[in-house]
Amino acid sequence: MTTLQTVPLTIDGASEFERRIAEATGEALHALSIDTIQVNIGLTCNLACRHCHVEASPKRTEQMSWETMLLVIDAARRSGARTIDITGGEPSMNPNFRRFVATARSEGFEVIVRTDLTIMLEDGYRDLPEFLAGQRVHLIASLPCYLPDNVNRQRGLRVYERSVEVIRTLNGVGFGIVNELPLDLVYNPLGPSLPPDQAGLENDYRRELRARFGIEFTRLIAITNMPIGRFLHDLKRDGRATEYETLLGRRFNPSTVDSLMCRRQIHVSWDGALHDCDFNYALGVPVNSGAPTHIRDFDVRRLQRRRIQTDSHCFGCTAGRGSSCGGALTRA
Repeated sequence: MTTLQTVPLTIDGASEFERRIAEATGEALHALSIDTIQVNIGLTCNLACRHCHVEASPKRTEQMSWETMLLVIDAARRSGARTIDITGGEPSMNPNFRRFVATARSEGFEVIVRTDLTIMLEDGYRDLPEFLAGQRVHLIASLPCYLPDNVNRQRGLRVYERSVEVIRTLNGVGFGIVNELPLDLVYNPLGPSLPPDQAGLENDYRRELRARFGIEFTRLIAITNMPIGRFLHDLKRDGRATEYETLLGRRFNPSTVDSLMCRRQIHVSWDGALHDCDFNYALGVPVNSGAPTHIRDFDVRRLQRRRIQTDSHCFGCTAGRGSSCGGALTRA
């Protein structure tokens, strides 16, 4: 592994994060390909979770149009992407959600759907488990702890109990049981700390959820809380923002750099704007000015080798074992 001391800086006027990347790799951070197109199709959500970096809630009304969804599918086709990763908000609350999923699957793409689970107990959404199973989607669901108190503190009253009820229903249609229907659960720390070892935590989740409720899942994804959005508001209120940002910078791990999610995906916001990742979207940071900034101008050649826009929040993806929408980036 390249050490931080042996490679000279190559970026003049760079941010601290860019300097650390240059020390680790000898160059700026660039994309390597577009294997995944992640799409935030709306900020409407039935919950208002404390860790939500896009600050989704029932009061938000922003929704991606069908026309923009078609541009996303065309971009995925032209870029050779294998996966369309659908997020929100609660993405199923977009009126075109089911049509989007069905069209993407008919085109042969793997479709990931990120859900808060509890939406499937509300009127108009109770048949979602059957629809998602029929479309053979990869389901990723937030359950930030296997104990009720931590989940309810982070996500709202009785969210844990309701989430368990939905997971049981999902198990009933095959999610987390059969290989073709993966069900991943997402862990987020409650406070300003890094996630523990993902493999060990997965074992804890599996043991406790089986013993308590007899429910199954495919794997656990441990994601570091980014110092942005509602989580940052809480940190500042508690006077711990600087402490947390210092922790992330101190735990910078150069072995995470090659696997950073921004290097092999691009993010499309509900209005069609292009970003390197969901976190840059939340901060209003578009892709580098040398690349197209909207899905209608999608240019595979320029976007798949673009320079990644970074700042101090990016330490959240490189700290400790690393973090991405797919979980930890390294084993140690």
